Amino acid sequence: MSALLAATTWGLTRESIVNQREGVATTQAFRHATLMTPQLASETDDEQLRATMASLESESATRALVRDDQGSWTNQTTAFDERAVPREMLEMVEAGQPARMRVNIDGEPQLLIGVPLPSVGGLYFEFVSLADTQDALESLSASLFGSAVVTAMAGAAVGWWASRRTLKPLAQVSVAAEAIAGGRLDTRLGAAHDPDLGVLVTSFNHMAEVLEGRIDRDGRFASDVSHELRSPLMTLSASIEVLASRREEMPDASARAAVDLMVADVARFKQLVEDLLEISRFDAGAARLDLSDIRPGELVHQSVAWSQSPDVPIEIDPELADVVVRADKRRLVRVVANLLDNARKYGGGPTRIELTRLPAALQIAVEDAGPGVPVEERELIFDRFSRGAGSGRRTGSEGVGLGLSLVAEHVALHKGRVWVEDRRDEEPGARFVVEIPVVWAALDDPDDADDGDEEFA
Repeated sequence: MSALLAATTWGLTRESIVNQREGVATTQAFRHATLMTPQLASETDDEQLRATMASLESESATRALVRDDQGSWTNQTTAFDERAVPREMLEMVEAGQPARMRVNIDGEPQLLIGVPLPSVGGLYFEFVSLADTQDALESLSASLFGSAVVTAMAGAAVGWWASRRTLKPLAQVSVAAEAIAGGRLDTRLGAAHDPDLGVLVTSFNHMAEVLEGRIDRDGRFASDVSHELRSPLMTLSASIEVLASRREEMPDASARAAVDLMVADVARFKQLVEDLLEISRFDAGAARLDLSDIRPGELVHQSVAWSQSPDVPIEIDPELADVVVRADKRRLVRVVANLLDNARKYGGGPTRIELTRLPAALQIAVEDAGPGVPVEERELIFDRFSRGAGSGRRTGSEGVGLGLSLVAEHVALHKGRVWVEDRRDEEPGARFVVEIPVVWAALDDPDDADDGDEEFA
């Protein structure tokens, strides 16, 4: 904008100055032509003509050139003779038409004005220097250019300051919103000195506070309901066990089928309540690691032996044979058990468990022989109550959709990560991988292992 204003100002000013300068020079040339007319009418030699031309009053540097009725030229100086007059201009003046043209002589701009003198059959030309006008225009353009640069820089600085002042609170709002979305519900914005932004900060903090309260109430409600359900559920489970123990005494197959269905549903209900209580502890921030020294190979063997898939092949990295790590044994056993159950329910059964020592982590991989997990569902399946498109292919109905979510919570508590990928042997199926960070140098020798969370990066 400043450049446009400077260019417009320069153009209008230049046009005004040049027009004014040319108007004054033209009037002066006609006046000089009138004064030279009597000299050309009389028999005056060249020296007298030059003397008359030199005596002409002028407001600026001018050079005169005349031609008499015989076609003889008389010039004031040799640099401004008839050869400096363009042919087309000479023809116009010879035709009786006054003319004006800008020419360049020896690198200096000149305004050439031609005036016909029909009463004496002569021609009058006058060169008017435009050097002073050009200098003035150059000075003006330099000033306008400098002003435009300074104005643009000042405008940019003011714009940067204003945008930073405006956008900084919005950036803080964005960061706070991401923190809340990531589970840090106690995130709040700091006080704003701007009254307009203060309204935004107050509204945002109020929204975050209401949201935190709502989620806390929902969490407590789920926790309280799950806790209250445990007692009647245990009674119901015991009653179902008694009823199941007399299953063979029932008179018909429909009664036995009803008992089998009740046993399965009560077991699923019991698992759901236990999972909800565990998730409630995570949501309430009450989940803590109970670290102890464990041998990864023994832990995986025990987890498989206690699961419903005790025949799964186990491959253990030889470097883990005598290694002891510090981790929460109960949570890691639950991770392995949940992955095995997931493979049994949705993946056609587990086919292999692999335990690998990485440079800075312990990796546990569970493979199955199912249809695999589509790429677009590989993150969603770790959400609560999410089973993905594979739920339609499950072989049973005992799953509640919380197993993989609890796996992610247990692994995150160890500062690790879990993901699903295709099997590396290119066979059909999925490969669930858990990585728990471990500082091996401090753990290879159990005597050097320190108590605390420092083992997890």
